[in-house]
Amino acid sequence: MAETIHVLIVDDHAIVREGLRWLIATEPGIELVGEAADGAEAVEKARELQPDVILMDLVMPRKDGIAAIAEIKACRQDARILVLTSFAEDDQVFPAIKAGAMGYLLKDTSPHALLRAIRDVYAGTPSMHPVVARKLIQELQRPPNLPPTAEPLTEREMDVLRLVARGLSNDEIAARLVISERTARTHVSNILSKLHLANRTQAALYALREGLARLDDQ
Repeated sequence: MAETIHVLIVDDHAIVREGLRWLIATEPGIELVGEAADGAEAVEKARELQPDVILMDLVMPRKDGIAAIAEIKACRQDARILVLTSFAEDDQVFPAIKAGAMGYLLKDTSPHALLRAIRDVYAGTPSMHPVVARKLIQELQRPPNLPPTAEPLTEREMDVLRLVARGLSNDEIAARLVISERTARTHVSNILSKLHLANRTQAALYALREGLARLDDQ
């Protein structure tokens, strides 16, 4: 007999949760085990219920989806998280995937495609909306707008860049490398300056393009 996939729904809109609840109820082999209305509740429910797949919205009160994904993955590295959102902007897509989401769908996805994505993510196969997949491919293939300076990154800056690419904060980088948070912050600032990058997300994508990190690094 096939295993039942236990799903946790996370969305701050009751009507969305109701629609997903109805859809899951129609699908054999997939069972709803809980719901959460914001990211903070999602972390609690994920810890309590241990769902197989978490359907995660991104824009929510108290704690947003990206922060919730990172916190859930920190406690449970094998958590399978499928983003289901209305937003496909770069500042949502890339941080969500770096935080640990295995799939990213938009809310215009068909019911059949959503159910298939739940099964794919449960099986360990990433599932991306075509718009999101295209963004990832274009970003990974796009050369930096400006060339790096003649001054190369130091060995320590390379270490910091790898940790930035894994989604670690300055505090976490400092703890990992046994340096102060201020020193970690300075390294990150120097990296962005040398590589002509605007923020940590661009630094993470640079590390991916250069083969210094992978999307499945955790």
